[in-house]
Amino acid sequence: MEKQKTTKKIAVLGAGGWGTALSLVLHSKGHNVTLWGSTPDYVELLKKQRENSKYLKGIKIPPDLKITSDIETAQEQTNLIVVAIPTPYVRKTLQPFKNYYISGTPIVSVIKGIENETLMRGSEILRDIFVEPPIALLLGPSHAEEVAMNLPTTVVVTSEDNKLATEIQEIFITEHFRVYTNSDVIGVEIGTSVKNVIAIAAGICDGLGFGDNSKAALITRGLAETTRLGVAMGGQRDTFSGLAGLGDLITTCVSPYGRNRLVGELIAKGKKLSQVLEEMDQIAEGILTTKSVCALAKKYNVEMPITNEIFNVLFEDKDPMKAVKELMARDPKSETEDS
Repeated sequence: MEKQKTTKKIAVLGAGGWGTALSLVLHSKGHNVTLWGSTPDYVELLKKQRENSKYLKGIKIPPDLKITSDIETAQEQTNLIVVAIPTPYVRKTLQPFKNYYISGTPIVSVIKGIENETLMRGSEILRDIFVEPPIALLLGPSHAEEVAMNLPTTVVVTSEDNKLATEIQEIFITEHFRVYTNSDVIGVEIGTSVKNVIAIAAGICDGLGFGDNSKAALITRGLAETTRLGVAMGGQRDTFSGLAGLGDLITTCVSPYGRNRLVGELIAKGKKLSQVLEEMDQIAEGILTTKSVCALAKKYNVEMPITNEIFNVLFEDKDPMKAVKELMARDPKSETEDS
């Protein structure tokens, strides 16, 4: 695959694993990349070690990939902004950037979550902050660890502006990182957000010692309720059988890298949510997203039994085995009755 001919100045906001991995992808295309982190002390450590040892241990950061904690430096003469900040922190973290944002600069969101207070998706939060910027989403089954190691990965870029989607596709695509386009903004964001909730359920399956039958059933029925919600909100049904639906769901439910899956596994083994949170040094988006998805299900009158039980386990201290038994004891139904 040919190297990108037009060099862009790109700011990647968020120095976690995913922000770092995407910075490496963009740098490999010859772009002028600046990785911004919100914590000055950790940013200085990154600059010194040239390795994100907390999130991507063993992956070297090239010396000409800029790293900063200064907002003005990050946005100076930027052609593109990539937002790789966890949903609960997006609004607060990005407010100071409003003073430096140049109207019309495209923003790429890799946010996988739904805000609790507003029930806004990632793209909606960004529009609320920056007042109608050109927005594209880059989402799909893509663990940062594997992307950073140049293992083959495929994602989708989604925008209401087809021209922008194609431009972002060309900026990111490499021989290791394949990018498709998709115009279904709602479907892609719902699929890649709700999958984190289902992944917690997958972890519970693992923690309780269930087998392949259980995991397959969970993924299938989890996809069914994700699709119900997405379609009710205006998403396209086909999206949920694609990379941002089934693809991302499988990755998150089976991978050892999955933080949400790990949360479920630890809870099933007897730990309380408060204990799990104390021990984690990264955020598991599915925990707070569970609250948002339950609220959306109620708003759109959509049945989401797995999500409801995950809410009960996380926030009502329900025994995971009891939740499983109650799911299995639900009234018999047709598999396709909601198609």
